[in-house]
Amino acid sequence: MAENDITFQHEILETIINCAYEWIVVVDEKGRIIYINKNYCEFLGKNREEIIGKHVTEVIENTRMHIVVQTGKEEIADLHYIKGNYMIANRIPIFSNGKVIGAVGTVIFRDTNEWKRMNSHIRSLLPQLQTYLQEWKEDNGAKYTLQDIISQSKQMEILKEKVKRIADSDISVLIRGESGTGKELFAHSIHQLSSRSSKPFIKVNCGAIPEHLLESELFGYEEGAFTGARKGGKKGKFQLADGGTIFLDEIGDMPLHMQVKLLRVLQEKEIEPVGATKTVSVDVRIIAATNRPLEKMIEEKRFREDLYYRINVVPFIIPPLRERPEDIRVLTYHFIDKIGKRCGKRITAVDEEVLQIFSQHVWPGNIRELENVIEAAVHFANGETITVEALPEYLKTNTVYQLEGKTLKQLLEETEKVIIQKSLALHKNDKLKAAKALGISKSAIYEKIKKYGLDN
Repeated sequence: MAENDITFQHEILETIINCAYEWIVVVDEKGRIIYINKNYCEFLGKNREEIIGKHVTEVIENTRMHIVVQTGKEEIADLHYIKGNYMIANRIPIFSNGKVIGAVGTVIFRDTNEWKRMNSHIRSLLPQLQTYLQEWKEDNGAKYTLQDIISQSKQMEILKEKVKRIADSDISVLIRGESGTGKELFAHSIHQLSSRSSKPFIKVNCGAIPEHLLESELFGYEEGAFTGARKGGKKGKFQLADGGTIFLDEIGDMPLHMQVKLLRVLQEKEIEPVGATKTVSVDVRIIAATNRPLEKMIEEKRFREDLYYRINVVPFIIPPLRERPEDIRVLTYHFIDKIGKRCGKRITAVDEEVLQIFSQHVWPGNIRELENVIEAAVHFANGETITVEALPEYLKTNTVYQLEGKTLKQLLEETEKVIIQKSLALHKNDKLKAAKALGISKSAIYEKIKKYGLDN
């Protein structure tokens, strides 16, 4: 066949595809986009050249194409929420010699209005369905994806790639990093990219639940298990997460007797509700997070070594903001846009002197601290540019550090002490409020107060 004939036939096929389907996308066995038609690109507001080769989750929100590749199961007439609309989509795996080599996705209806016009019965049910989906997302769904992790540093891009590689397995993950680095965002993202994404994502803050209530919160209880127990009993977090993912935040604050029970869940895949006479099987993936030095806690007999190795199958260490200064500028403008929209204030620029101060600050509160600083600056800014005058006082008065003769650890401790002092003063020495404002646990702030002699 002549080369001109092949080119002609290719052009015909391209035209047919663009006309036959409103939108179409094809991914390979790893979920990377290998074809997307012109109309879909126009809707997404992207050039085809910049889309081809990217993982589909980076391009299409709430997509399940990568999951269809993994499961090999087609999804027909599925609701797909994208850019503020529910759309109706098909996702079909592509097989070769009995092996999945990719998947093709098509949008049947560009928006739910077309679907409504087809079927009045469905039209009457759709508002109820949308309300149900919204309630389900609020109660059980993870809120964040990889797109919510704003960065351009090499360290963070490596971590994002690691998420994509391990997300669909069931192995336990331990996310470590200082307070405010974004541990929860990574936990949400792992769940969203897994085959469990349609199942519950349940978060438990192990440091926020009183010790005497933690067992019943995690494992539930039977009717009459204790005085005040709810009639009919109550399901615990593990039962609520069955089939999905449970995120154990601040696992380093979990008491030893609960660590033993958690270890049993990991080993036996079953729980025993308080007051129950038999166990209940659960299928749950565990993602844990901590900013505590678990290895040191093991030496001090405050954390079980066997549990550590069970949850630390895949370790994630998120670098603090001071170790990735190239992320400060992009995060600053991201928060300006986010906060500006929320409070209705237009900010278009940041003074270079402000960015210089940001680059010199050590950010003991990391990204959470940066967001709080930007929120204050947006409200105090005069005009459309954030200047030094709009910054909190502690940043304006601590722009120059006496570096000579001091290690990085000493500098960080000095800054941390000042911030804790200011937080305690701001909250009239209410330690729980100060801890919450700084995004650290109750036990962590008590330890730091003792360390820096602030309890006088």
